[in-house]
Amino acid sequence: MTRATKIVATLGPASSTPEILEAMMRAGVNVVRLNFSHGSAQDHTDRANMVRDAAKRAGTEVAIMADLQGPKIRVGKFAAGKVMLENGAAFVLDAARTEPGDLDGVGLDYKELPRDVKPGDTLLLNDGLIVLKVDAVRGLAVHTTVVMGGELSNNKGINKQGGGLTAPALTGKDMDDIRTAMALKADYVAVSFPKNATDMELARQLCNVACTDGHRPGLIAKIERAEAIPELENILRASDGIMVARGDLAVEVGNAAVPGLQKHMIKLAREHDKVAITATQMMESMILAPVPTRAEVSDVANAVLDGTDAVMLSAETAAGKFPLETVKEMANICHVAEQGRTLDLDASFVGKTFKRIDQSIAMGALFTAYHLGAKAIVALTESGSTVLWMSRQNVGIPIYALTTQQASQRKMALYRNVRSLMMDTSSDRDTALQQAENRLKALGALNSGDLYAITCGEPMGAPGGTNMLKICRAA
Repeated sequence: MTRATKIVATLGPASSTPEILEAMMRAGVNVVRLNFSHGSAQDHTDRANMVRDAAKRAGTEVAIMADLQGPKIRVGKFAAGKVMLENGAAFVLDAARTEPGDLDGVGLDYKELPRDVKPGDTLLLNDGLIVLKVDAVRGLAVHTTVVMGGELSNNKGINKQGGGLTAPALTGKDMDDIRTAMALKADYVAVSFPKNATDMELARQLCNVACTDGHRPGLIAKIERAEAIPELENILRASDGIMVARGDLAVEVGNAAVPGLQKHMIKLAREHDKVAITATQMMESMILAPVPTRAEVSDVANAVLDGTDAVMLSAETAAGKFPLETVKEMANICHVAEQGRTLDLDASFVGKTFKRIDQSIAMGALFTAYHLGAKAIVALTESGSTVLWMSRQNVGIPIYALTTQQASQRKMALYRNVRSLMMDTSSDRDTALQQAENRLKALGALNSGDLYAITCGEPMGAPGGTNMLKICRAA
């Protein structure tokens, strides 16, 4: 392993051929995102099958993340496809309007807007490029004045400055999409626009009901509403991870607030033993250009230095001209940035207490391997819990997770500094430990004489039963 930070790549027209997808995996993609805002259920199923096949050819395993669309908080369509709004002009957002829009106003996909706003509120359209001030609400019509004009086209998004839109996180479409995601065995489900823990708990219940064979995906809360910020800890407790979704979040809280929030969210996720994904416009210029800007390089590197588990590509790999080159550039940036990270294991362990035996073993493995200068930490794991705890700390030592469970292997593909591998191990402890060492030597992760730490549970194969730590020297 030469890179700890994982890469999430969005699938789209630019990356939906087996050849490109396989090349992207070989270049460093660890998680493939299926964007359920576009395409049919069959499209997603076909792409998921293509992902699994490409992973086999690439000799790796990647996780599949189904990203739900969430509520359509958008304007309607225009007769000419778009209008040019001038500063100071009057413009009406009318939930009752059925005819196409014009310079005077437009209909709404989000019919609840009139009850969510009041005079004096600021509405931000098209990712904040257009700013409207609410003058009055008359029935189902929101009368506004254009503060910052520009081109407004069909179905552009609406945000309210400071938050306050009441749209539920899960729509009827999302519920149908959850059934599709469970049928294709998505490893993660990303929930758009959750406001509180209840939204995530409902999503988990729907996933559990939709999958009857025991498959349980990880749930990722996309933090993109202002209301989610004060509820962040409760959302984390109800989720398996968060996505720092900087697009809609920046529109609601302001661009300048996002970098600080990003650092806070990643830190909080690690403290709660949850994963964090940093997303939105990370390599945006590479949609059209073969190299990133220096600002984008710094953006990705800073997310790595913050301790994010993964960095995400959206349009760059879904619709860009250089999907493979973008993955290669991002992988290189992550690798180089990681060399500059400070190892602060002792400081992070001060004051920590561990009540569970398996968690104590995981932390003991990190502490011991770090101070002995071990080459690797190896975990024989069924559920992946031990490995998740290990991956929350920055020790500078690669973690290898050996599991008999394919679902666990795929889920661990998102964990920072973890390489997950399928391996059938003996029920005899000593034989299993030798098998693990042989596997690591075959990979080139260990050489004769190298010191490494290994954890497992007795009896072998019992989930949640990690209770042994051994320091070994490779034969």
